[in-house]
Amino acid sequence: MPAFRVERESPLPPAEAWRRVTDWERHAAHVPLTTVEVREGGRGFTARTGVGPLSFADPMEIVRWEPPDAGGGPGRCRLEKRGAVVLGWAEIEVWPRDPGPGSRIVWREELRVHGLPKAFGRPTAWAGRRVFGRALDALLAGDRP
Repeated sequence: MPAFRVERESPLPPAEAWRRVTDWERHAAHVPLTTVEVREGGRGFTARTGVGPLSFADPMEIVRWEPPDAGGGPGRCRLEKRGAVVLGWAEIEVWPRDPGPGSRIVWREELRVHGLPKAFGRPTAWAGRRVFGRALDALLAGDRP
């Protein structure tokens, strides 16, 4: 499936933008029909999407974790999707905005849904951009449902 990319600018300093976009449990409040459970030790989490028996688990492992540094270096996080239904990866980067205060956030993701024909790749990427773009906007704004 094709990867998609969502990019936003925020008036938040990079450390605060990073804190908000990597607060995994808050993601559930902004992704429809989803709950998130962070695994003990914080090296991964499982998102569960759906209702009752019509749901699936999307376990993710954090394989890269580099928060933004005070010297202006970007924050980078990479998640590997390890589920039976959803595979792929996601990368989140938080950069200091140049010029000026604030930050630039880049979210890249590649989703592969087991059994879904390649013909659904573009619609899946389009839906991913919409869903995760809205979630990112809400996380950065500090919105609560």
